[in-house]
Amino acid sequence: MSGVRPAANRVLLHALFLAAGTAASIGAAWAQETSPLRGAVTEDNINNELLGRQQLAQRPSPLDPQPAEAGIPTPRYQPVSPGAVPDEQQRQPARAQRSLFREENPDDTFDEDATQEQARPPTTARQRAEAARQRAAPARNVAATAEEPAEARQPTERAEPVDETPTGTVRTGRIDDDLDLRVDPRAERAAAIETLAQQADDDPYAPLGLRLGSFIVTPTVESGITWTSNANYEPQPQSAVLSETTLRLNAVSDWSSNLATFNAFGTFRKSISGAELDEKPAGIDGTLQLDLGNEYQALATLGYVIAPESASSPVTIEGTAERPIRQTLAGSLGVEKDIGKFRFGLTGAAERDWYGDAQLSTGEVLSQQDRNSTLGTLALRGGYEISPAATPFVEAQVGRRIYEQRIDDAGYERSGNLLGLRAGVEIDLGEKLSGEVSAGWIEETFDDPRLAPISAPSVSAEFAWSPLRGTTVGLIAETTVEGATTPGESGSVLYAGRLNLERQMRSNLTGNLAFGLGYRDYTGIDGDDVIFSAETGLTYWFNRYAGLTGRLRHEQQTSSLPDRDYQVNSVFVGLRMQR
Repeated sequence: MSGVRPAANRVLLHALFLAAGTAASIGAAWAQETSPLRGAVTEDNINNELLGRQQLAQRPSPLDPQPAEAGIPTPRYQPVSPGAVPDEQQRQPARAQRSLFREENPDDTFDEDATQEQARPPTTARQRAEAARQRAAPARNVAATAEEPAEARQPTERAEPVDETPTGTVRTGRIDDDLDLRVDPRAERAAAIETLAQQADDDPYAPLGLRLGSFIVTPTVESGITWTSNANYEPQPQSAVLSETTLRLNAVSDWSSNLATFNAFGTFRKSISGAELDEKPAGIDGTLQLDLGNEYQALATLGYVIAPESASSPVTIEGTAERPIRQTLAGSLGVEKDIGKFRFGLTGAAERDWYGDAQLSTGEVLSQQDRNSTLGTLALRGGYEISPAATPFVEAQVGRRIYEQRIDDAGYERSGNLLGLRAGVEIDLGEKLSGEVSAGWIEETFDDPRLAPISAPSVSAEFAWSPLRGTTVGLIAETTVEGATTPGESGSVLYAGRLNLERQMRSNLTGNLAFGLGYRDYTGIDGDDVIFSAETGLTYWFNRYAGLTGRLRHEQQTSSLPDRDYQVNSVFVGLRMQR
């Protein structure tokens, strides 16, 4: 009877609940029909109505199983991926909150929800493993409690394990998340081109030049007025004011290994007032240096000059209205070979001289064809490098001079052979000092036995020295055998040298100082000439392309022969332009 009474009580309690629910439903429907219209419903009222009663998180999920009274039971959702829906133990509190009137009693066998949850086995391997750990936990706790002393036993709350396995779609990061987009700490912000710090120009007034193919070409124009005390370099001076313009062109190759240079000039000099003078000297020369490989080098030169004959020429023609024109064409080709520290070189050279007709003051023309000649030489040099800065050498030279007119107007055969021997040293100290100096002996014999051989010591030097920054010192010295047309005279030997000093006093102010000295020794007669020249000049640059220039020059010749002395002073002021 005791078992039947509780069952009867439960049936009665269920019946009371059913009646109360039916009465509440009928009352709500009647209230809606009898109450007047409430008017427009605002959004705030709807939110308060929906959110005020229950929290969204506490509302039943449509995935939860429905009670049997609701109709046909819906199959429980089983996800493909484990953990897609919360575990049963996690959903238990939500299910308990749905009951408003009953108390939860897990021991009540008539509780349908409890019966279903207890009867439903775990559906996944992970859930089954978790249930096994929970069943084993009480046994382990009892064993551990039995071993611990009584005072150490304290009730502890069992920590539920947290499953961190993803239960849904994992958000994929951006593609550039895998890239290291951090800025290099050494990287600096690039400034604008016009704000970049530019290096100071060592020579801000030097010409820039023009690029023509693989050459850098530098043109220069100098034009101004010249006053001279002796326009024709005569013993009786006559002053004049001249208009003088000079064009210069310099070209240097921009090659990686070989080198080529090219120079040209042309001067137009004409009288404005005073003595009559009209001269147009011009010249051109070039060099080519080739590296042939296997320690072979080749050097070729070629030059041409056309100008009035120098006033200091050993040949004097009396009664001329102006100095005759002289043309010179010279060229050379040499090959050098290095064998260890030994240096060997073979050079062939040729020089051709033409002399124009002399215009006499009487109006007649005097031919100078008997002075035209060609000189060919062959030089063999051998040296030994005792250090990178010094290479001593010896050189032997042989040659022949051939006159265009075999027998001159006086009946002499002036063609002859040339023989020379000299020794010297090559100096190479880089940009500081470079060049060579030598001394020896030279001799020229003639085909006509009536002419005495020309035999004399010879000197030669060519140096470029830079003792200070912005200062250049140049030295050139040479020995030349000169012919003659006077009957019975063989010729002369000329020793000439020039020392030039150029100094950049300021970036836009350049000064130069030059000295020239020459000595001529005549063969067959007792006579000599001493030639001296000095020059100083300044150039002030307004900018890189134009500047003001001026020169002061003095020349004189003193001779033991009559009517050969002269003295000339000249001043030039003009404008120099370059590119």
